[in-house]
Amino acid sequence: MTRIFSISELSYKLGLVLFRKGHKILSMKESNLLTAFDLFSGCGGLSEGLRQSGFSVLAGVELDKKASETYRLNHPGVRFYNCDIREVDPREVMTSLGLRKGELGLIAGCPPCQGFSRLRTKNKSVSIDDDRNNLIEEFYRFVAALSPKSVMLENVPSLESDGRFVDVVSRLKALGYKCEYKVLDASDYSVPQRRKRLILLGAKSGKPSLAEKAVEKITVRKAIATLKNPGEGGDDLHNLPEKRSKEVRKIISMIPLDGGSRFELPKKHHLSCFKKSGGFRDVYGRMSWDKVSPTITSGCHNPSKGRFLHPSKNRAITLREAAILQGFPKSYRFDTSHGKESIALMIGNALPPPFIKAHAACLKEIILNRVG
Repeated sequence: MTRIFSISELSYKLGLVLFRKGHKILSMKESNLLTAFDLFSGCGGLSEGLRQSGFSVLAGVELDKKASETYRLNHPGVRFYNCDIREVDPREVMTSLGLRKGELGLIAGCPPCQGFSRLRTKNKSVSIDDDRNNLIEEFYRFVAALSPKSVMLENVPSLESDGRFVDVVSRLKALGYKCEYKVLDASDYSVPQRRKRLILLGAKSGKPSLAEKAVEKITVRKAIATLKNPGEGGDDLHNLPEKRSKEVRKIISMIPLDGGSRFELPKKHHLSCFKKSGGFRDVYGRMSWDKVSPTITSGCHNPSKGRFLHPSKNRAITLREAAILQGFPKSYRFDTSHGKESIALMIGNALPPPFIKAHAACLKEIILNRVG
């Protein structure tokens, strides 16, 4: 069946979308260099960060259906593949985009490596055998086939010491990429959230440097304090109702405001789930107004999963608040028919756009410095 391209897609392909570099509008030649392919796209956090940094994302790949639908809501001009990345031929993608090998500006992605997460690595046999850990090989396959000018890989910190990552870095260097990688805290890069992540940058025309830290951190107060109360505005995501038992609502109301903890409650008010939480001391804790939030996870709407209570309201944070703390703009769209659990999973798994924006800017400078 013949595919009809949208105006957005045609403008991406022809380089007619002009980006701003300070106060200077980039030339067509420059904007043609700032093209990207987003692998393991999720709901679009990576692409959003790339877009904000000045890259034009030409294509993306994501297996999950609901995450793919969310991606398309926010990035309609991107050629998108909702399928297993192992079924995608990078050379066919390159041909469909009218690109030749070596013309693409950037391949970026976060291969799903849940087996290396902090929780999963407590069970060594599970983490080693998890098939998702081998998807980093797919990242390399696309890089080898398309030979982009630069690469970016983001992932969980523990991947840094795994042999598969070390091997991929070695092979990237053999392809001519000068690489730099480090575990960083996203809160140092304008993300209002404490989140340790591994970031790798690679470029063929120069040694990349990781982004400088932001001058100051964005607190929970700065990020979400001005939002209306749920139900008072037209934001369906912010307005999704919260269902709690009477007992749980009472416990929440008793937890001290602005950073309070369940440990400050008399033992007679402890819920049975407190005893099951083991070393997870933050469950049923409140966020602090003047600090960054804790790591936003897929349980971000559930106080039994972490420190996800609002600093001053007797409720958990809303999914809109969670998305903002993850670094998404307030206007980022989510289809509420997908349900709270699915949306929370998308938000918790997303790459924080400001973190990506900061590091993509470093690759952008290397690429543009080669113009002419």
